[in-house]
Amino acid sequence: MTLVDTNKAVEYFQNKMEFTTGPFELKSLIDSGENINIIDVRLYEDFVSGHIPSSVNLPREKWETLEGLSHDRNNIVYCYSDACHLSAAAALLFAERGFSVIELDGGFDEWKRHGLPLET
Repeated sequence: MTLVDTNKAVEYFQNKMEFTTGPFELKSLIDSGENINIIDVRLYEDFVSGHIPSSVNLPREKWETLEGLSHDRNNIVYCYSDACHLSAAAALLFAERGFSVIELDGGFDEWKRHGLPLET
C-alpha cells in the first residue's frame, strides 16, 4: 500500500466536515432551534413509520419538484444508511439546483441506533 497524498487527504476531510453532519450534531442543531431544513429521501411508507423530528419527506420520484427544500437554510438530507447512496444522489441534484445541502452520516439507521427521538 502506498502512502496517500496528504494534500488530497486534507481537502477530502475539509469537504467531509463541511458537507456532512452526524446524528448527535443534528440532534444538537434541532435542540438549539437552529434554522435548518431536514429532508428525508426514503420511501413514503418508511417515512410514515418513523422519521427524524421535523423532517419532510421527498422520495426519489418527487426530487424534481424540490418540494420542501429551502434556499435560505441548510437542507440536511438523509436516507436509510451509510450503504444507501440516495441521500448523496439527492444532495448532488439539490446542490445543482442551487440549494445548500449537507448529508447526514449514517442516515436514519445511525440516528435510530443511538436511540435518538423519532416522529411517526
